[in-house]
Amino acid sequence: MGGEIRRTSSGSAFDERFGSSRVVELPGGLVLVGGCTSTVTGRIDDSGPYQQAVTAFGVAIKSLESVGLGRQDVVRTRVYITHARDVDDVGRAHKELFDDVRPATTMVIVSGFVDPSLVVEVEVEAYRRTAAQA
Repeated sequence: MGGEIRRTSSGSAFDERFGSSRVVELPGGLVLVGGCTSTVTGRIDDSGPYQQAVTAFGVAIKSLESVGLGRQDVVRTRVYITHARDVDDVGRAHKELFDDVRPATTMVIVSGFVDPSLVVEVEVEAYRRTAAQA
């Protein structure tokens, strides 16, 4: 891959409208996945904070899979929630997905998201080992 930065779109209108990428892969193996919510095929899963977290992380993991990585490659997660009351539900979803991976994790309470029915947004960072590191 050399010194090339690789960018992958989610295909969403958001990427086109705001000039962003879902996945950015940096030389050296760091792979960044931008904010993921429970929006799938244009619809928001609003069945609660636990399910929104599961769905949002699913979107992030699918994004990693699109560049040949997976859940086991995640080294950092950032979780944004709108209410402190949701910490345990969202934390439970995170534990179910990442308990055996144990990425560095941050959870932050924010005032809101673009759509008020969203209560969770996540970001993940993963690391791709090079052949020399394997």
